[in-house]
Amino acid sequence: MRSTHVVVIGSGFGGLAAAKQLAKSGIETTLISANGTHLFQPLLYQVATGVTAGARIAPPIAQVLRRKRTVDVVTGYVTEVDAARKIVTYATEDGIERIGYTYLVVAAGAAQAYFGHDEWESRTFALKTLEDAENLRERLRAAFAAPAESPARTVVVVGAGATGVEVAGQVAELARRFHDDAAIRIHLVEGADDVLPFYGGTLSGYTRAALEKAGVVVHTGTVVTAIEDGVVTVKDAAGAEREIPAGTVVWSAGVKATPLAGVIAEATGCETDRNGRLLINRDLTVGGRADVFALGDMTNLNGLPGQSPVAMQQGRHAADVIRGKKAPARTSATWTRAAWR
Repeated sequence: MRSTHVVVIGSGFGGLAAAKQLAKSGIETTLISANGTHLFQPLLYQVATGVTAGARIAPPIAQVLRRKRTVDVVTGYVTEVDAARKIVTYATEDGIERIGYTYLVVAAGAAQAYFGHDEWESRTFALKTLEDAENLRERLRAAFAAPAESPARTVVVVGAGATGVEVAGQVAELARRFHDDAAIRIHLVEGADDVLPFYGGTLSGYTRAALEKAGVVVHTGTVVTAIEDGVVTVKDAAGAEREIPAGTVVWSAGVKATPLAGVIAEATGCETDRNGRLLINRDLTVGGRADVFALGDMTNLNGLPGQSPVAMQQGRHAADVIRGKKAPARTSATWTRAAWR
């Protein structure tokens, strides 16, 4: 079994930022990537709507880090973490591998959440992976080619955060620019009182007005109660229900932690929220470990949004602690979460 000073799990924004920062001090680092790419997830909607090619937003992570000589990239799926012995076990095409570490940085992202309705996963399109975007692109092409009055030409987007707004707006733009007679109908459904609820204020108001001007029907204060083949049932704040015939349903309404969060929680004693995200300490350490950091979408800390700038900042912070540019919260190897709330 080989060992390295730092193991970074995940090749998204947080993991990449940590690896780059560690390379500044020449710290030996191994980055384990499940798919071998650095996916620029905020642009998946452009792949889904045919604006850009998938290869442009998902370069090989080894290529991205090729000039960082102290960073080794391996493609594998982490299956086990032994925090006491400081060993990570991961599966590769060649079999099971193990690697020892001094510090561990976990930035494995999140998966789509369906609020207790996992059956909706097979009836909707998510936008978490490149494959998701390519599948949605094929469905949208079919929608534009469908007969004018067909329900197949209705697109329902659930969730008016950044992804939902971008998808709805881009589909409307495609209809306007390239398919003037396509009569694509777009509904955007949001449980909060306005679109982009995290931002609120002027930006939410401006965005809603722009979407409605583009022909998007915006339903706020509205939740989805059922998704069947070809029909989405929604309920507004007054309790009134209505059915929306839909050929395509895009789900961008929530996230939950990936299975790796559960592995880390069990290994470190870290608590999790109801979506399985790690309730990390204020200094990004996990449970009672001073040598394990977690960041990005798989964590929950003070309500910080699951956005790339947050993950990158956290990645750089964890790396700076490891490389001695920032003082650790404590010098002892372990402590209790309660002491750092």
